[in-house]
Amino acid sequence: MKKFLLATFFLAASAAPLAAQQQILPLYTGTIPNSKPNKSVTETAEKRPDGGEFVRQVVQPKLLVYPAPADKANGTAVVVCPGGGYGILSMVNEGYQVAEKLNAMGITVFVLKYRLPDDRTQPDRSIAPLLDVQQAIRMVREQAAKFNINPNRIGVAGFSAGGHLASTAGTHFAKPVGNKPGPTSVRPDFLILAYPVITFADSLTHGGSRDNLVGKNASTEQIKLYSNELQVSAQTPPTFLVHSEDDGVVPVQNSLLFYQACLHHKVPVEMHLYPKGGHGYGFYNRTTKDDWAERLRNWLDMNGWLTK
Repeated sequence: MKKFLLATFFLAASAAPLAAQQQILPLYTGTIPNSKPNKSVTETAEKRPDGGEFVRQVVQPKLLVYPAPADKANGTAVVVCPGGGYGILSMVNEGYQVAEKLNAMGITVFVLKYRLPDDRTQPDRSIAPLLDVQQAIRMVREQAAKFNINPNRIGVAGFSAGGHLASTAGTHFAKPVGNKPGPTSVRPDFLILAYPVITFADSLTHGGSRDNLVGKNASTEQIKLYSNELQVSAQTPPTFLVHSEDDGVVPVQNSLLFYQACLHHKVPVEMHLYPKGGHGYGFYNRTTKDDWAERLRNWLDMNGWLTK
């Protein structure tokens, strides 16, 4: 895990100002599903010397709302899932800075502070993050008019383990988790996956992410269930992938597997690979002059998601 945390902050905070957060919304009203009380567990936030922020032990999941500027807003929204191995949330480079970049494209952003797997507060830790991202999609879709967004233009972006969560949202939507999911679709309209954990197969997974989500003694069925390259179908949303070939934390083959699965099922997919960059750089891969945010902008524009 230490190696992962160091890699996550390959990039410190960018010099650009962070987007203006307007609202913090609780993800649930009343009892939080799949939760049990434990007063000894409270959320903590660690400010890093490099400008980053690690959040741990989320008990009350929330959406941090970053509206697009009025003169640029195009009706598209993205729910952002920060990474951190399902052990922390890396809130600056994979949350706040992502909001700033996407806001500049006219996209309203909802940074998801999701629950991290924890047996102390969850009867089933393996479904807690998925419950939260599905509820986030549901909530944004149901309140689309309030946020001036199109309910059919809601994407999910994820970084590293947050990419695993985003890809789970994009492949497990047909049977939403939870006792009373309701009629609102939780299928994202598109996926943005940056250096994502995809597979739980021994040779390619990020072990910390897998162990934190399903445990070291996970069944073969659970490993297959959360190996999302095996869950892709023709209904998986159009997907954008970015990864670095020298990623020593989450092997690039994770993105390759998802790309190949999308091709097999004829899911529209675009992938950008960089020779260097390592892991955890958010939108700022300092080893190249190429800006992958511009590659993403082109893809979003080509698909009509930046059209007002």
